[in-house]
Amino acid sequence: MQIGLIGLGRMGLNLALNMMDHGHEVVGNARTRATVDKAVTQGVKGAYSLKELVGKLTVPRLVWLMIPAGKAVDDVLEQLVPLLAPGDSIVDGGNSHYQDTLRRYESLKTRGIRFADSGTSGGIEGARYGACCMVGAEYELFAYLEPLFKDITVPGGYLHTGPTGSGHYVKMVHNGIEYGMMQAIGEGMEVLAKAPFELDLREVARVWRYGSVIRGWLMDLMEKALAKDNTLEGIKDIAYSSGEGLWTVEEALRLKVPAPVITAALLMRYRSEQEESFATKVVAALRHEFGGHDMAKNREGLDKRLGFRGRKI
Repeated sequence: MQIGLIGLGRMGLNLALNMMDHGHEVVGNARTRATVDKAVTQGVKGAYSLKELVGKLTVPRLVWLMIPAGKAVDDVLEQLVPLLAPGDSIVDGGNSHYQDTLRRYESLKTRGIRFADSGTSGGIEGARYGACCMVGAEYELFAYLEPLFKDITVPGGYLHTGPTGSGHYVKMVHNGIEYGMMQAIGEGMEVLAKAPFELDLREVARVWRYGSVIRGWLMDLMEKALAKDNTLEGIKDIAYSSGEGLWTVEEALRLKVPAPVITAALLMRYRSEQEESFATKVVAALRHEFGGHDMAKNREGLDKRLGFRGRKI
């Protein structure tokens, strides 16, 4: 099969190499010439514009998007769609919001262009050697794409979830679950780090990988990370939120489904991005006011407010 792949970042390039390992031809395009050049050195057929990419594809064309969710997808589609023809197909393999996917599907349908969404999991390694794909598509389109999905996924690692939009929906909830699982591992590891025993956290993670109830890929990655730095001192305590956790929480609220674990994990991501929490300062101030409880002073903030910043007092 011939695929026009737009987006040759870490996920996109590895997916391209995965496709080529299984005998598929990949024509690749990216925002920068250097990114395309890098892909060309690894066997991808380069296209330095969307027009060139479409021109190198045989009819009916198959274009696969591996680009960030949101405006970037709409911007690419705005330029790409006029170059395509009825009967061509587009797969969005990124983490688009399912409602955006439904909107794009309806728009593309009026032009006779088929559209599928593939929630893609497994990280960079999965993209390269075998991903997990949740595919939303009309049945006829899925039947056409199924041999490709079978090739690029691990055994049993793809599912036709239903109509267009359902793939991104399932992937959204998958990522929400992921938030909760990682938060639980983090909290448990912190308890161990402060335990009254001299524990080797890497060894704890290692033994948990074998036969324990919480064994799995995340625990494999935990041991890998601790092997690089057993105290994680080289990592700043910030964990950014990429969107899917928020979308899962919003959907849970819309459906009136209690999801306290995923919600708490999302809020902890937001807390990690704050250098200081004004809410916590308020709580500390109130405790001091009503009960005379000790209150840690921010010397730098006090100095700045009083005009002493940079001076010894």
